[in-house]
Amino acid sequence: MRKINRAVKIRIYPNAEQRVQIEKIIGCSRFIYNCIKRRNRRNLRKRNKFLK
Repeated sequence: MRKINRAVKIRIYPNAEQRVQIEKIIGCSRFIYNCIKRRNRRNLRKRNKFLK
């Protein structure tokens, strides 16, 4: 049986306050992602192991 992937595109129109909140959330997520990536790279060099 073949698996079918489907996607739905939704456009949002946030007001100014919502836009600020969205930007904060994305900024925090990017910061955490980069910290974990940096830590994994460091651990891979030292112990040849990834953290989860």
